[in-house]
Amino acid sequence: MLIESSDSKPARLTSAPPSKSFQLPHLRWLICAVLFFGSVINYIDRGTISILSHHVQKIFSMSQSDYGWIIFSFQFSYAIMMLVFGRIIDRLGMRTGFAVAMVWWSLAAMGQALARGVGSFAVACGLLGMGEAGNFPGSIKAVAEWFPKRERALATGIFNSGTAVGAVISYPLVGWLFLRWGWQVAFVGTGALGFICVAVWLLFYRLPRKHPWITPGELQHIETEHGDDREVTGARLAWGKIFGYRQAWSFLLAKFMTDPVWWFYIFWLPKYLIEARHFSVENLRLFGFIPFLAAVPGSIAGGWFSGYLLRRGRSVNFARKTALLACAVCMPLGILAVFSGSPWMALVFISIGTASHAGWSANVFTLASDTFPKKDVGSVVGIGGAAGAFGGAILAWVAGHILQHHSYLPLFIIAGVMHPLAMGVVQLLTPKIEKIPATAGT
Repeated sequence: MLIESSDSKPARLTSAPPSKSFQLPHLRWLICAVLFFGSVINYIDRGTISILSHHVQKIFSMSQSDYGWIIFSFQFSYAIMMLVFGRIIDRLGMRTGFAVAMVWWSLAAMGQALARGVGSFAVACGLLGMGEAGNFPGSIKAVAEWFPKRERALATGIFNSGTAVGAVISYPLVGWLFLRWGWQVAFVGTGALGFICVAVWLLFYRLPRKHPWITPGELQHIETEHGDDREVTGARLAWGKIFGYRQAWSFLLAKFMTDPVWWFYIFWLPKYLIEARHFSVENLRLFGFIPFLAAVPGSIAGGWFSGYLLRRGRSVNFARKTALLACAVCMPLGILAVFSGSPWMALVFISIGTASHAGWSANVFTLASDTFPKKDVGSVVGIGGAAGAFGGAILAWVAGHILQHHSYLPLFIIAGVMHPLAMGVVQLLTPKIEKIPATAGT
């Protein structure tokens, strides 16, 4: 046993770290890989219900509106707990807080196999949303702890691409489990994967200064741009103070407006491909993942691009906003999917939308760590994530009612125009991206 402190919490007893017998160069990228793995599992678990939605609806005689309410339950619970988990992780630290989140969402994902109707599915999905809410506040905080500013967008793009990889893997994996053993085994099998992630997380994660494998050179590199220690050790901002900053509203509204687009693709794309493009479950298993596969290079490229501009000497303000604008102007191309006569061309246009959103997301997430001290990043990301989930909950309710009486066209139009509008909001509220002074909360 040893004493380990987490952020500004008093020192406490924890389990012993891994062996000090060696040091590992570029350890921060291994940490990024673990965050990537967590995002993969997170999205496999949440994607299972959408892939099985058409089959589950038939078994339990659910309407489009019923399915909308199930997704609303997930996203409303997710939104509430984003606020809670952001604060919990800021207080407990990444290692403990993230482990709690992973165990929670894994058990909830497996619990969906016990559902027997709209009500029980809504409860199970609500519990899943509560647990999964810990992923992004924690991951963004870990990036802020482990990476200097010029590398954060790339690191965020890499771990955030795990959401797309998880969606890619979920299509063949869930399809195989469903076709071989049925829908209940599909829920149990995908949910159980989270416990592997918990073990990997507890093995590898420590704060940089507490990690026995880190080299002195890498620690110096990480802390090059960390600035004043008060970013980590000072008093945290109260929620009321966070909402007093235009930078917080910029991040919050950007998430509120654009996160629902990704939720739309995650929860409604399988239904669109089956109902409007007449895909079979086998076709969905073989080809439905293509738009999410496109999001992987989109996320990494979006993060790399702003980092490239920073390395070329451009300001954080110029680099982040140029990358955001490039992604935003591509989003309306996704609307063309509805008008395409070929289902394959529809997948191409949808893939442009998912790739562009992933690049946007990699840069939007860094706005929190670009503008707020690290001690407050988890809370700020939690607030922004909650806003995005509330937006997704609203869209889920709207989508269920639209599809009960109309086509998918209005939903694709919404998905195509929100990013350009959000870009205008970011520029209006944050004319210049710059760090809030670390003494702001004291």
